[in-house]
Amino acid sequence: QVQLVESGGGLVQAGGSLRLSCPVSGRTFSSAHMGWFRQAPGKGREFVASITRGDARTRYADSVNGRFTISRDNAKNTVYLQMNSLKPEDTAVYYCAASYRLYATSARDYDYWGQGTQVTVSS
Repeated sequence: QVQLVESGGGLVQAGGSLRLSCPVSGRTFSSAHMGWFRQAPGKGREFVASITRGDARTRYADSVNGRFTISRDNAKNTVYLQMNSLKPEDTAVYYCAASYRLYATSARDYDYWGQGTQVTVSS
């Protein structure tokens, strides 16, 4: 059974930073494409960032590009999301997700999800 557990969320003022962590257990972490998604109140789940297995190529949503950084540590079976210059519109529940498919280009391609961690940015 694959388990993902997000941590690191909280309340921060605009302009501040947070680092989210998501350790993965139950299946070989280095074989997984990893992604971060978020869902704000009253909105659908949206893509934030992803990192591939192997060469660790990254991709970001336009809204976070240049402010957020996704990374992975295969020795620790953990994916991270460093969030800088936070804005009130970044307020959401953040989810990490894992995909063992050949490609992971959308939320539909991710088979395993964490329970989420709340990030609240005050103005």
